[in-house]
Amino acid sequence: MKFIKGIFLKRLNRFTCKCLVDNKKVKAYLPNPGRLWEILLPKRILYLEKINKKNTLPYIIWGAEKDGDFILLNTNYTNELAEKLIKENKIKDLTGKKIIKREAKIKNRRIDFLLKDNNKERPLEVKSCTLFYKKIAFFPDAVSERARNHLYLLAENNGYLLLIIYSPKIYYFLPDFHTDFAFAFSLYKLRKKIKIKAVSVKVDKDLRCQFIREVKIPWKVFERFKSDRGNYLLVGELKKDKKILVGKLGRIIFKKGYYVYVGRAMENLEKRIERHLRRKKKKRWHIDYLVDYLVNLKVISIRSERNFECEIAKDLEKINFLTIKKFGSSDCLCESHLYYSPTNPFLIEDFVNLINKYRFQPLLKYLY
Repeated sequence: MKFIKGIFLKRLNRFTCKCLVDNKKVKAYLPNPGRLWEILLPKRILYLEKINKKNTLPYIIWGAEKDGDFILLNTNYTNELAEKLIKENKIKDLTGKKIIKREAKIKNRRIDFLLKDNNKERPLEVKSCTLFYKKIAFFPDAVSERARNHLYLLAENNGYLLLIIYSPKIYYFLPDFHTDFAFAFSLYKLRKKIKIKAVSVKVDKDLRCQFIREVKIPWKVFERFKSDRGNYLLVGELKKDKKILVGKLGRIIFKKGYYVYVGRAMENLEKRIERHLRRKKKKRWHIDYLVDYLVNLKVISIRSERNFECEIAKDLEKINFLTIKKFGSSDCLCESHLYYSPTNPFLIEDFVNLINKYRFQPLLKYLY
């Protein structure tokens, strides 16, 4: 298949992006429900297929170029690669297994494959993995109740979970406990009832797939970081200028744009986040006065052994976000713990890198 090169401009919704193709702005279908913050950044090179059908978007996004590699984004194609790897006996523990059926149903739930294993039928679910940090890959990159439900179905039927990692540079895999702790903890709890295989592959622009290696799953690292504590970022948009009374700080004029708040909860992290998301609550912290006016509110949890609150705040200043003086920093020496950006922070690569730095860098020292 010959792809057309394009440039990413904006994600319009979960499955639609605006791209630049031959200097024209076009819409393209994105067959991937993940957040893809690290990939869908302005000026990122995309690879698209032209579709000549009525009543459909004119393009489909197949992949992106990142750090010199082609990253497959079309999750619909992942099962094709999985079938190829199984039939070529590339994956230990799946060698010799026969595919009975694709998209089989068990208890009214669709499973990617039904395998024949020593005269027994076993389900296999396949997941594509596009979130990497140095030598580690993570899944999921967005909360997925469907993926968690699949785990219990696999456990009940002695099934397999195959994670296909689209990078040749990966040696380890962990469930992303920052993004979806319920999935991560369920996978940890069921790890002895599910045969979990994670493999690194290299896919090129002609969709040729090279098996690189099976990667390790360091559960001891997960055990260190599964405690309900750490830091968090609240990110929301203010649609218009607003003067807001903020406790003892008085009335502050907040400009239209995006706000990033840095907080900590060295115990009961999930409860703290749930409280921030509630509309009805007693106002206790500065952020309580602002959050009611923010839309598209997103929470970024950072489970950690120690408090990085002030370090994160200083790094946000380095990205040139503007500070709202004395906001949320009355108990430390920081100028502020609230930052303003006229641009969506998730379209700023330095901001996305900052999130991954504090989420994943602390794990590295425990891998060796």
